[in-house]
Amino acid sequence: MDNLDIDVLERAHSWLGRSHRVTLVTVVRTWGSSPRPPGSLLALRDDGHVTGSVSGGCIEDDLIDRMRREGPLGKPQMVRYGVGAEEARRFGLPCGGTMELVLEPLATPDALTDLLDALRSSRLVARRLDLASGLTSLGLAAAQDGVTFDGQTLTTVFGPRYRVLLIGAGALSACLANIALALDFTVTVCDPREEWYAEWSVQHASLVRDMPDDVVTAMRPDARTAIVALTHDPKLDDLALMEALRSPAFYVGAIGSRRNNEARRQRLRLFDLDAKQVARLRGPVGLYIGSRTPAEIAVSIAAEIVAVRNGAEHLATGTVRAGKEGLASASKTGAATWTAAETALMAGADTGDL
Repeated sequence: MDNLDIDVLERAHSWLGRSHRVTLVTVVRTWGSSPRPPGSLLALRDDGHVTGSVSGGCIEDDLIDRMRREGPLGKPQMVRYGVGAEEARRFGLPCGGTMELVLEPLATPDALTDLLDALRSSRLVARRLDLASGLTSLGLAAAQDGVTFDGQTLTTVFGPRYRVLLIGAGALSACLANIALALDFTVTVCDPREEWYAEWSVQHASLVRDMPDDVVTAMRPDARTAIVALTHDPKLDDLALMEALRSPAFYVGAIGSRRNNEARRQRLRLFDLDAKQVARLRGPVGLYIGSRTPAEIAVSIAAEIVAVRNGAEHLATGTVRAGKEGLASASKTGAATWTAAETALMAGADTGDL
């Protein structure tokens, strides 16, 4: 589930609180190419207002027309779009694309209150809808669970499936925390330094004051965990990175120049990490986008985390990789190098540190 879908639920809940009737539309199955994956949500208000998306717009228009022709639904139903080539073209579905949707009528805010309470608590939950009765129930879900639909029961998983630990509570961490929250990560920020801890202001990101290596050990990183060291302080970063690199975390990165990251790797080898474990460390962290400000650097780090999560490692190759390593030259290919100043900004250091 992505953050857009949480916004859909919040808006639908608000509409219901103002005595509107709402139809909650869920993508349950797709075949071939599809604009939106299973689990995507759209809320349709009784006066035709829409929030969310299940297609490029044509299916939304048809759903509005259907509601105006037929009126509010009495119970949930399943509809299919794109059965034939002509219908697929009509609704803007790619060649061979077919999509099944479940339409669920909602009449009161209570229909979504418990679900939203769970999401505000960052819980991962499964919502089950029985199409015959219209009854729903909530239960705990596992991170690997997905949308299932057998024609009678729709189970949709809501809540964050991934988590990220940010070591350091500075301006860069604040920018990255906000982006990660928008990407539906559970965010934990660790910084034992009082001067940084006291100034933290990002809502919905948990802040802890323990030593970073203790936090890594306590959170038991798994294959859905990312860990990023952002303090540029070996006393805080190194032991935490050692624990992270020994874990199944899918992403472990650290900010710093190439020179500082090589020194960090040499220190990590002294902790009895093998070459394969040390090689997992990503640094300088982030995809090369010529970033300079904390917000831009946060975008580059978030982009690399998402690329690794999605298995899109090709994004870190070619001219992007060359730029990141400072080996590219400004040429007709459009590749660019990092200047010493840019690298220093990425490292959070003075140019004299390079």
